[in-house]
Amino acid sequence: MTDAGFLRPGDDGYDEARQVWNAMVDRRPELIARCHDVHDVVAAVAMARREGLEIGVRCGGHSVVGLAVPEGGLMIDLTPMGEVRVDPDRRRAWVQGGALLGALDAATQPYGLATTAGNVSHTGVGGLTLGGGMGWLAREHGLTCDNVVSIQLVTACGDVVRASTEENPELFWGLRGGGGNFGIVTEFEFRLHDTGTRALSVELDFPVADAESAMARWRDLSAAAPRRATYAATVFGGIATLGFVWVGDPEEGREHARGLELLGRPLQRRVVELSYLDLQRREDSIEGHALRRYWKGHYFRDLSDGAVEALLAHDPSVAASVQAYGGAIAEVPDDATAFSHRQTAFEYVGAARWTDPAEDAIRIATARESAARLEPFASGAYVNALGDDGAAGVRRAYSAPKLARLTALKDAVDPDNVFHLNQNIAPSGASRASGPGH
Repeated sequence: MTDAGFLRPGDDGYDEARQVWNAMVDRRPELIARCHDVHDVVAAVAMARREGLEIGVRCGGHSVVGLAVPEGGLMIDLTPMGEVRVDPDRRRAWVQGGALLGALDAATQPYGLATTAGNVSHTGVGGLTLGGGMGWLAREHGLTCDNVVSIQLVTACGDVVRASTEENPELFWGLRGGGGNFGIVTEFEFRLHDTGTRALSVELDFPVADAESAMARWRDLSAAAPRRATYAATVFGGIATLGFVWVGDPEEGREHARGLELLGRPLQRRVVELSYLDLQRREDSIEGHALRRYWKGHYFRDLSDGAVEALLAHDPSVAASVQAYGGAIAEVPDDATAFSHRQTAFEYVGAARWTDPAEDAIRIATARESAARLEPFASGAYVNALGDDGAAGVRRAYSAPKLARLTALKDAVDPDNVFHLNQNIAPSGASRASGPGH
């Protein structure tokens, strides 16, 4: 990698390159390596190890605690590696490590194809996939990680390896849910599905004070819903919004929406037909890059009446979102991938966003308090929804047997914990403080 591929403090483009999704993150790496191919990644890892620099890896930059940006370290910026290649006949896509979800969708949808890919188009494919990958297609086609065929990876010692069911199968197991602990992915190969290009969104608004019975009925309808329907709810600003997203024939989705009449009379009802691409982009402005952010997350095996009551008691300044799991997600054997909690019924995230730095402490405390009310009902956590949870959060994201297996894999491929700016699975002999909240 030539010197021209590095940015230093004061260089044109340096400040833009270190900015990530959460405006609270304001760290200054000593170097930013703008990588254009796998050889640049190998060279950047070698330089960081030679110079003793902490490594952060940037793709979409959506970690709420800004794990991509190491203070005084080397940020390996994969964003120049954003190419997506599609073979529509084989239903395969090859995605470089710096690509965003929007690029993947834009490349596959002209053929009526897609794979599970989050809900926000400027999320990085890499981080989403390595942690599991929930999206509107997951109930029908599995998580993003369930649709990975192979992975090209740069290891801590600079080797370029391929992982699949045939090559390095234990590494392949760990990469599907184990996060960025085992190396830097430079290319994914994905399985694609014939999804068509149309979708339907159905949302009903209820005042929070009168929403308890409606949310309980919504929960019960979700349990019996067809896989093309992903039930989703938000509680924010005194309003509970209940509904679902349907990917496929909108008329079939409209027919399914008749069942929501059981929820009662809403303040407002929105039934919107849109393209799948527009569905994937519709939250982009909400999830923009100019806001300060904090969140906490839980998994629920069921959404009990007590959990519904706690959701509706959420602080109105903190958005509570709930999304249904089940279907194809639960059908994958638990030991097939590192991703855990496949019997989850719903995922919850409590998210605060604001602009004034003076509000940081109160906003964070309020989000924590709201999430704490739901913790008694939780069965675990999604690793991609962890923030400053530290080792306790990692223990919530993985079962004890899986965490032991992941630790053994870490011992084998990264015993020095070179890749620790993540929700860290520390090697058994780790001496370096690791991960957020350490």
